Amino acid sequence: MRPDPPRGTGETPRPPGTAALFLVPGCAGLLVLGCLASVLGSGPQQRPVALAFGGLVALGELTRRTGAEAREAAPLGAAGALAYALLGDVAGQPAHHGVAQTVSVVLAASLLGSVPHVARGSGLVLDPLARRVLTVGFAAVCFRPLSNQGVFDHWSGPAYALLLLALLALTTLCDAVLAAAPAHARTGWPFGPLLREELRGMVGITSAVCATGAVMALAVSVAGLWALPVFSVPLLLAQLSYRRYAAVRATYRQTIASLARATEIAGYTPAGHARRVAGLGVAVGRDLGLSGAELTVLEYAALMHDIGQLSLVDPVPAGATADLPASEQRRIALLGGAVVRQTGVDAAVAVVVERQADPCREQPVAARIVRVVNAYEEKARDAGPGGGLAALEELRLATAGDYAPEVVEALARVLARGSLTEPAAG
Repeated sequence: MRPDPPRGTGETPRPPGTAALFLVPGCAGLLVLGCLASVLGSGPQQRPVALAFGGLVALGELTRRTGAEAREAAPLGAAGALAYALLGDVAGQPAHHGVAQTVSVVLAASLLGSVPHVARGSGLVLDPLARRVLTVGFAAVCFRPLSNQGVFDHWSGPAYALLLLALLALTTLCDAVLAAAPAHARTGWPFGPLLREELRGMVGITSAVCATGAVMALAVSVAGLWALPVFSVPLLLAQLSYRRYAAVRATYRQTIASLARATEIAGYTPAGHARRVAGLGVAVGRDLGLSGAELTVLEYAALMHDIGQLSLVDPVPAGATADLPASEQRRIALLGGAVVRQTGVDAAVAVVVERQADPCREQPVAARIVRVVNAYEEKARDAGPGGGLAALEELRLATAGDYAPEVVEALARVLARGSLTEPAAG
């Protein structure tokens, strides 16, 4: 689903940086053209090694996850590509391939492995492919020229392993920048929080990919190409486990979305209200620099923030709780928290729902966001032209005990950019 457009604030949303969106694919394209021209001119080096690593990358693409959120959809392919870029020896014999061949083999294998996905209508995932080409190119530029010149011939043991880990850490930082920059250009969200979120997300699967790539490069140096299938199995099993986890998480999100619609189906709140509050709330949370885990709690709480109204005998007209007395708001919020706790949802979500009506100085950040965004949505709803601007100004003029000023200003920035986020549970 696409997010609803922001209510008018009297400002024209800033258009996304279109040129910046094509910067990563454009740089990847230029790198690929140069590398292909170099390989075609000089010919490939050590073809069996290139075919072995190319086959591993292609297999990784064949088993790539589709239709699920994933920071690294093809971990086996990414690990194989990094191992090829950082390969020093093959069973004691020096590896001679250069940067151009590394990039060319990774690109060709990735495209080959993507053919079945394209045939099934999934399409070619251009952005991840461009990022992989650039990150592998970065790792190869840092390592291959020095390795081919014999600079690392006398490095051994822990020193050489630490060298590979340091290069992989720099490559990870490069990949995070390449992921955050287009998101910043597309949405207008602050670059710093986006980069921090990318780095936080890379602690899991990306760390495993980098470690596997380093181990593969070291193992092939000693045992030869037979080490590749041996060290591929653990990552394939981890990928299978992650798929099951992603399926469980998707079902969990769908359950929460269904619970959130209960108030709409019962006629307590207008259709789409919870979804709009969640989408706008997540965008405000991103603007304030919340982490991925905090954004998930915020999203779930925003979807379920009105569920306490199901306990009311007489529904609130149009579900508008923002103008109710503070005591009544707190009663509804506590009822909602009790309902959330009975559903088995994370207790942190219930806390946010319970405290959304508390004085803002006593609330956690997520509860402050839900309170502000819910009030804005209710006040701007059906207000006609300029209703959003009037609602925002009303929130600004309210006392500090009602709405957190920093959240109101973050909301204003989000509305000015038009950078809404559709809640994933919807």
